This record gives sequence, structure tokens and C-alpha cells, in this order.
Amino acid sequence: MSAALDVRSPVPVTLDRRCLSLRVDPDEVLRFQGYKRGRDIPDATVLALFDEALALGESLMEPRFVYRAAQATGQGLDLIQAGGEELHIPEIGRLWGALEAVGAGICTIGAAIEDRVRSLWDERELPLAMMLDSVGSAAVESLAEYVNDLLCQAALPSSLKVTNRISPGYAGWDTAEQVALFHLCPGEPIGVTLNDSCVMTPGKSISILVGIGPEARVDHYFTQCRRCWMRECAYRRAPAIATVHRTE
Repeated sequence: MSAALDVRSPVPVTLDRRCLSLRVDPDEVLRFQGYKRGRDIPDATVLALFDEALALGESLMEPRFVYRAAQATGQGLDLIQAGGEELHIPEIGRLWGALEAVGAGICTIGAAIEDRVRSLWDERELPLAMMLDSVGSAAVESLAEYVNDLLCQAALPSSLKVTNRISPGYAGWDTAEQVALFHLCPGEPIGVTLNDSCVMTPGKSISILVGIGPEARVDHYFTQCRRCWMRECAYRRAPAIATVHRTE
């Protein structure tokens, strides 16, 4: 499906569940529940609750993704200029190196899970409400990883590299710059809005920024290949060892 996604598209491109594979990593759900992988072992009651929440969550998810690229017109140690916007990201010049463009995107699983969680709280079904909320959080994280892989695959035939995603609010990037990211790639095509506090609605949404270019510094590249979902990629640089999207 990456062939249908132009990593350098100057106009917004949208994908929905017909193009987006979404599988939830049980370990991620349990992590959101406070379990430490390899140390905490959930009992049968928790696992049964997980199964119930996962089945419910999968029936409610509506994965969507919107993406747009913008030419990089300037770079500094802590700055990227693109699409008429200035993005102030600590040490991004060192981390990403020379870029031709940036790609901005927004992904969401929709509002249905959040609505159901609220209903469960009102019904005092608290354990299921909390587990379903964790399923939603893990699902949108999985979706963000998946679209990052899609962009990587779409860029390789053009000898371009795509960096790992970053988001406002992480790695020292001011959450207020969510506004600039939404200017680069509006969320309206997939029903995602941004309020004055830079909070997205639906809440189970993630905005991403990636760097693009033949000389982009991608120190994680082998790691990205090791988790990539695409089994038959001719450009694979390392074998996949773990990914929720890989099928055997």
C-alpha cells in the first residue's frame, strides 16, 4: 500500500481502514495498565478483561491518517523552516541532518472508544473502562508506528530516507507548536481538531513530523527495519524480529 502514498505530496493525502492495518500489541496495553514487561505477570482475570476490551475496541476503531509534505527552506541546530512555518525542536539539526522536506501527519482511531469508555464509567464498569482506554492508547500508538513504516517504504524507491517520527510535547519540543504542525497538515480531513490548549479531539490521536531526504541522518535505520511490518521489502537492511504488524 506504500506505493499509493507519495512521501513528497504537497497536498494532503488521506488513508482509512481500507489502507491501514491496525493490530494492538498486548504488551503495550498492559504497559498502559502499569505492568512492567518481563516482571509483572497479569493473572487470568486481567487477561480475560483484556480479551473483552480488545474485542470491544477492535469493533469501535476507525483508523484514519492524513499526511502532507513541505519543502525544507531552512535549518539550524534547533530549527526547521518549512511550508512557511518555523519548528523549534531541540538539537534537531544534529539528530536529523540535512533534509529536503518534512512530512507532517495526523492519525486517529476516532472517537467511538472514548465515548464507550465514558459510558462504562457512568455504568460503573470501571475495570473494563480502564482496560478499554488502554486498548485505545495502544492502538493509536501502533497506528503511528505503522504510518511511519508506510512513509519509510514509500520513500525507499526514490532513494530517500525517512526519520523516525517525533511529536510536539516530546523530546523537548514545545506542545504549543502543535499549531504549526496543524498549519502544515490540517486535521479536518480525518475529523481531528485542535483547541486553544493544543489538545486534539478525538483524544486518541497523534500528530507526527518526519524528516525526508537522501542525506537525512537516520541512525535508527537498522532498528526501524527490525520492527517493520513489510516482510517482502527489497530494501530491508536487517531482519524483522518483533512487530505487531508482521504476519507469519
